[in-house]
Amino acid sequence: MPRKLIKRLMPNHEVIKRQKALKIFGNLLYNPNLWCLNRRSAAGAFAVGLFMAFIPLPSQMIMAAGLAVMFGVNLPLSIALVWITNPITMPVIFYFTYKLGALVMQMPPQSFHFELSWQFLQTQFHTIFVPLFVGSGICAAVASIIGYFGIMGLWRYSVVRSWQKRQSNKIAKL
Repeated sequence: MPRKLIKRLMPNHEVIKRQKALKIFGNLLYNPNLWCLNRRSAAGAFAVGLFMAFIPLPSQMIMAAGLAVMFGVNLPLSIALVWITNPITMPVIFYFTYKLGALVMQMPPQSFHFELSWQFLQTQFHTIFVPLFVGSGICAAVASIIGYFGIMGLWRYSVVRSWQKRQSNKIAKL
């Protein structure tokens, strides 16, 4: 079940190989392990993609691709999962990670008004930088661990259930 669902939702690997941003990986993209879908590669891809989704840096997709190549996990799935933090969800997620970081560091959360400008980066970003990255690191680690073991468990459950269904069908035919 998870394999069929994930395979149906995954983008075509030929389209991904032609992306200009991924040219920096050169011939490494021709590693067949990056394109196969099994329990280990899917769980690793979830860990990589979810980890990078919570890191508030530009070019998350390229960094997720680099980690996928380095760990030999499914590349398209790793890149796709980064889009959990998209322009719609990003403010809510990163505000939560900032609050979590401030709580963990026992700092009072600073009041700030976010605006996408150079002025904001120069004046207010340094006050939220450390708690944001601490909270993001915690959320990234927790999400990647839950994603990895969740997919491993779901995959195993699906295989066992499929095996049991085949066994019961086999017995019913007798």
